[in-house]
Amino acid sequence: MKVDVVSKRLVKPCTPTPTNLKNYNISFMDELNPTMNVVGILYYQGGTAEQLHHLEQSLSKILPQFYPFAGRYMKHDHLVLCIDQGAQLIEANVDLELQQVIEPNSRIKPEQLNDLLPCEIGEADEETDPILSVQINKFTCGGLAIGICISHRIVDALVKVDDTKEIISPSFDGPVFFPGKNFPNPEFGTTRSSDNGLYNIVCRRLMFDKTAISCLKAGATTAKTGGRLISRVQVISGLIMKAISMIDSTRALFVAQAVNMRERTIPAIPKHSCGNSAALAITECSAEESRKMGYEDFVRLLGGDARKTVADCARILSEGGYGDKFLIDGSHYASEKSLRSDVNVVWMTDWSKFRFYEADLGFGKPVWASVTNVVIKNHVLLMSNKEGDGIEAWVNLEENDMGNFDREINNLFVKLSLDMHAI
Repeated sequence: MKVDVVSKRLVKPCTPTPTNLKNYNISFMDELNPTMNVVGILYYQGGTAEQLHHLEQSLSKILPQFYPFAGRYMKHDHLVLCIDQGAQLIEANVDLELQQVIEPNSRIKPEQLNDLLPCEIGEADEETDPILSVQINKFTCGGLAIGICISHRIVDALVKVDDTKEIISPSFDGPVFFPGKNFPNPEFGTTRSSDNGLYNIVCRRLMFDKTAISCLKAGATTAKTGGRLISRVQVISGLIMKAISMIDSTRALFVAQAVNMRERTIPAIPKHSCGNSAALAITECSAEESRKMGYEDFVRLLGGDARKTVADCARILSEGGYGDKFLIDGSHYASEKSLRSDVNVVWMTDWSKFRFYEADLGFGKPVWASVTNVVIKNHVLLMSNKEGDGIEAWVNLEENDMGNFDREINNLFVKLSLDMHAI
C-alpha cells in the first residue's frame, strides 16, 4: 500500500481563543502518561469535494470549544500554549481500493495502517508538534479513511460518540480535580519514531464474533464466578492474557487495565471531561500461578480487580489524599514494573463502548473503525465490531514474541473448538 501526501495545512479556530485561556496547565494525570498520540482511523465509502471542504470548515468551527487542540505543548512549563497555532490537516492519495483494506481477509497488515495516520504515534510533546492532526486518505475507488492523532498529554481517548445524538460540551477541568505536580515524563518504552532500533513491535488483529464470544462465556461461567454475568470484554481479556502468559512461562505477569473514572468519582468528573481520567486496575500473578490458571481463571481475576478499581473511584476525590496516592503510586508502580526483565507487563485498554460507527463526519456512517500498530510493547486494545456484538482485539507484542502468542492463542481455540480470524 502506497500513501502519497498531496497537501498539508494548518486549520485555525474560527474565532480567536480568549486571552484568559492562553495557558492551559495540564493535570498530574496528564503528566503521568507516556509521550505519544492517541490514534484512530474511520473508513467511509466516499465523499465529494464539497463534503471534504465542509469537514475542514467543521474542524475550524469546533476548535473554539476544544481550544487546546489548536495549541502547542510546552513541556518545560507543563502547559499548552493556546494562541491558535492550529490543528494540522493533511490530504493523501492511496493506491488501493477501500475494500482491499477493510475486507476480513485483507492482505494489509496493521503496521501498514500507520501510513494512514498524519504523523508517527510517538511524535508528541515537542513545541512544533500539533496537538491534533487529521489525515484525509483518498482511495482509488473514492473511499476515504480519516486518520486522527491527538496528543496523549491532553486526552486519554478519541472523543466519545454517543448514539443519543447529544451535543457534546467538553470541559477541560482535569487540572481542577488533579492539579499538576510537574512530574517528569514516565518511562513506558515509547520512542518518537517506530524505527527506534531498540525492539520491533508488531500487531495482530483478532476478530471474535458473537458465536465465539458466547462459547467463551459458557466456558468461563463456573462456580468460581458466583453466577455473575460475564461481559464479552472480560472473556476476550481473559483468553488473551492466558495466551500472553504462556509466551514465557518463567516470568511473572503484571496486567494494568485502564478504568474510566468519569461519572464514578464523588464529586463526579463530568462525562465529557477532556484530559486523562483513567485509573489503573492492577492484576499480578507469579509465574507458577499463571501456569496453573486457565483462561476462565483470568476472566475471574481480571474482572474482580477491575470491579474493585471502579468501586475505589468513589474515594478518589472524597477522601483527602487517598486519590493522589492511589493514582500516582499506581502509575509509578506500573512504570517501574515495565522496566524489569523478570516481569511480563501488559497494558489493556477497552474502547468497546465507544460508538465509532455512529461518527458521521458528513460522509454517512463509517464502514469500519480501526487503530494501528501503536508501537507499545505488550499493549492490548479492544474495540467493538460494526455489528456491536463482537470484539476486535489489537495485540501489540515484540516480533520475537508474536510467533509464540500465535501458537498459544491457536492452541486455546483448538482446545475450545472455536473459530477465529487473525490478521
